[in-house]
Amino acid sequence: MTVKETLYKACLDMVNDRQVKIQERFAGIQEAMLLETKSSAGDKHETGRAMLQLEREKLGNQLAEIQKVKEILLKVNQTAEVSQGCLGSIIYTSQTNYFISVSVGEITANTEKFYAIATNTPIGKLLLGKKVGDEIAFRNQSFVIEKVV
Repeated sequence: MTVKETLYKACLDMVNDRQVKIQERFAGIQEAMLLETKSSAGDKHETGRAMLQLEREKLGNQLAEIQKVKEILLKVNQTAEVSQGCLGSIIYTSQTNYFISVSVGEITANTEKFYAIATNTPIGKLLLGKKVGDEIAFRNQSFVIEKVV
């Protein structure tokens, strides 16, 4: 498996894990709403139901966001050879290595550390279109692009 395939799989696994956890919480709230029965407290019941409804809406929004992230990840070409920073590229710099895909944080592949970042993040925007030898300044640090895969 290539480094890019390893990074892609790690990103997909992290996104899928996040989706499963949110779906489990969503199912728990659905069950709690079904079990919530009208009591003599009345207002207390309605408040509890409203809180569950708000939480369900929040989780629904998170699921929609995860779906958008998965759609972006599906656009990553794992076999394309690239010469500049773009969606799906791996960028080695004098400071840190990046995988431009989706934001999931640090990933280790073949004993090397990479940061999976999205194209719309500040560093992602800086790296788009950059080539080997280009110098980037980010957060009061300068670094040079050494390799783009």
